[in-house]
Amino acid sequence: MTTRLTDIRATWHLAWPIAIGQLATTGTAFIDAVMAGRVSAGDLAAVSVGSSIWVTMMVTLMGFLLAISPLVAQKIGANDLKPIPNLTQQALLQALLLALIGLILIRFLLPIFNHLGLEAVVAHKAGEFLKAVSWGLPAFACYRVLYCYSAALNQTKPMMVISIFCLLLNIPCNWVLIYGHWGFPAMGGVGCGWATAFCVWVNFLLLAAWIRYAPVYKKTHPFRAWQSIDWHAQKQLLKLGLPIGMMFFVEVSAFSLIGLLIARLGTVTVAAHQITLNFSSLTFMVPMALGTALTVRVGHAIGAGDYKAARFIGQTGIRMGLCIALLTGTAMIFASRFIAGFYTNDTVVLMLASQLLVLAGFFQFSDATQVVVAGVLRGYKSTRGPMLIHLTAFWVIGIPLGYFLTFGTSTLPGYGVQGYWIALIAALTCAALALMALFRRISLKQLGV
Repeated sequence: MTTRLTDIRATWHLAWPIAIGQLATTGTAFIDAVMAGRVSAGDLAAVSVGSSIWVTMMVTLMGFLLAISPLVAQKIGANDLKPIPNLTQQALLQALLLALIGLILIRFLLPIFNHLGLEAVVAHKAGEFLKAVSWGLPAFACYRVLYCYSAALNQTKPMMVISIFCLLLNIPCNWVLIYGHWGFPAMGGVGCGWATAFCVWVNFLLLAAWIRYAPVYKKTHPFRAWQSIDWHAQKQLLKLGLPIGMMFFVEVSAFSLIGLLIARLGTVTVAAHQITLNFSSLTFMVPMALGTALTVRVGHAIGAGDYKAARFIGQTGIRMGLCIALLTGTAMIFASRFIAGFYTNDTVVLMLASQLLVLAGFFQFSDATQVVVAGVLRGYKSTRGPMLIHLTAFWVIGIPLGYFLTFGTSTLPGYGVQGYWIALIAALTCAALALMALFRRISLKQLGV
C-alpha cells in the first residue's frame, strides 16, 4: 500500500503542474468561446469552425514533436546527458520546418469555409480567424519542443507559471480586439485569433528565456554550440514522432471533421457542439497531463533498465486516470446546464449543449483511459500500435457510425448531433480496451513473461 501511494505521489508531483499549465492553455479557447459568444452565436460558430482546422494542425504538430520526450527521458534514466542538447536542437529545427509546412497548408485550406453550407458572414469570419491565429504556429511548435524537454528533466512548474500568465494576458487582449477598445476596431471572433497568436509568442519567448538562464538546465540546455542538421537524430525523431503525430491527427481530425459535417445542421447545433467540445477539452487536460508525466516516469525507468518499475508505474497511472474520469464525468452529467450557462445566454443553444454535456460525461471514462495508456506506451517508445488502434477506432468505427446515427438513412431517422457523441463513446471505448491489451503485452514481454 505504501509503495502504491508513494508511486501515486511521484506521478502526481510531476503531473499537477502540467495539468494546470495545460488547463491554462486550453482555458484560452474557453475564454475565446465565452467572449466571442457574448458578441453573437455567429461569432461563436465562426470561432468554432475556424478552430476545427487550427486545433487539428496544432495537435498534429504537437504529436510529431512529442518524440523528444521519451528520448530525453530515457537518456536521463541512463544518466547519459551529453546527447540531450543536440537532440533538442534537432527537434527545434524539425519544429520550424513543420510549422512552415503548416502555415502553407492552412492558406490552401481557407477556401473550404465557403463550401460547408455556412452562412456567408460566418464563413468569412471563420477564415479570418484562422488566418490570424495561424501566425502563432511557429512559436507553438518551438514551445512544445522546449515543453517536452523541460518535462523530461522533471521541470514542469515553469510551464505552469508561464501558461497561467499567458491565460490572464489573453483576457485583456481579447477585450481590446473583440469588442474594440484603445483605438482598435471591434473584430468580434476574429479578434480571438489575433489575441491567441500574440499570447502563443509570449508563451514561447518566456519559456525559452527561463531555460536559457535557470541553473537547473545548465548542463543540457540547447541554446549553445548550435550544430548543423544531424540526419541520424532527425531520423530518430521522425521514426518515433511520425506515428505519434499520425495518432494525434487521427483523433483530432475526427473531432474536426465532425465539426465540419454538422455545420449543415445550423448555427445553434454548431454552437452547442462547440460548447461541449470546449469543456470536454478542458477536462481532458488532466488525464493528458497524467499521460505526459507517465511518459517521463516510464521512460526514466526503461532508461535505467528497471522494467518491473515501468510496468508498476503504468498500472498505477491507469488507475489514477480512471479516478479522475469518475470525478469529471460525474460533474458533467449532474451539472450540465450549469456548465453550459457559462458559455451562452441563448436558451436554445443552452438546452442542446446541456444534453450533449451529459453524453460527454460518459465519454470521459474511455477518453481518460486511452490518453493515459497511450502516454505509458510512449515511455516504452511504442507508437505504431497506438497509431493503428486510433486509426481503426476513429475512422473505421467512430466517423461512419456517427454519420449514420446523426443523419440516419432513407428509412431510419437520425438523432442529430447527439449521434456523433454516442459514436465517439463507442470508438474511444474500443481504443481504450485495445491500448490496455497492448500495454499488458509489451510490459510483460519486457519482463520476459
